[in-house]
Amino acid sequence: MSQNVQTYTGYAGAGALSAQRERVLRNTYWLLALSMVPTVLGAWIGVATGFASALSPGIGLIVFLVGAFGFMFAIERSKNSAAGVPILLAFTFFMGLMLSRLIGAVLGLSNGAGLIMTAFAGTGAIFLAMASLSTVIKRDLSAMGKWLMVGAVMVMVAMIANFFIQSAPLMITLSVLVIGIFTAFILHDLKRVRDGLETNYITATLGVYLSLFNVFQSLLALLGIFGGED
Repeated sequence: MSQNVQTYTGYAGAGALSAQRERVLRNTYWLLALSMVPTVLGAWIGVATGFASALSPGIGLIVFLVGAFGFMFAIERSKNSAAGVPILLAFTFFMGLMLSRLIGAVLGLSNGAGLIMTAFAGTGAIFLAMASLSTVIKRDLSAMGKWLMVGAVMVMVAMIANFFIQSAPLMITLSVLVIGIFTAFILHDLKRVRDGLETNYITATLGVYLSLFNVFQSLLALLGIFGGED
């Protein structure tokens, strides 16, 4: 009798854990979809007002770094409170605003709107592929997180250095690396949620959003370089 009770308790516990994982994953997807709204709004306002373009490249870089890291710190501090979601959405608006410089430059090309839609579609395809892959991979991928983080930091440092060097070949190389690293990050972060290693949907959304943002930005930059028509 006691063995049956223990078995039932084990099944109940496993069911509750599975339900929690599905809830976190579902909330992550919903919040990720919602975060696209302020991102697009921020990008539109930035292009319409010329906000990001009005900043000098140096000032723009400082504003971006200070703003992005400041928001990320605030999100992590408030992820378990009611303020977590509004701060995350404010962050995505800020990211859209800062993205407007690149979008404005691409829109200046005769096929700019098409390039933006292509980059958006490509980013969406990458996300769907990684989300699907996270459902079929059984092994634990958490160990690759530290290597991806090292790669991301190295690429970020190289990008800041290239801001002063202004090397086009290096920028192209870094854009390709960014796409590869953050595509892997999408898989890693979604797999962590599915494995129950990430239980906060705000943190999960932040990680996946940053990866999608970087993939989209790099895809758009490459498309603008190789596919742009004056």
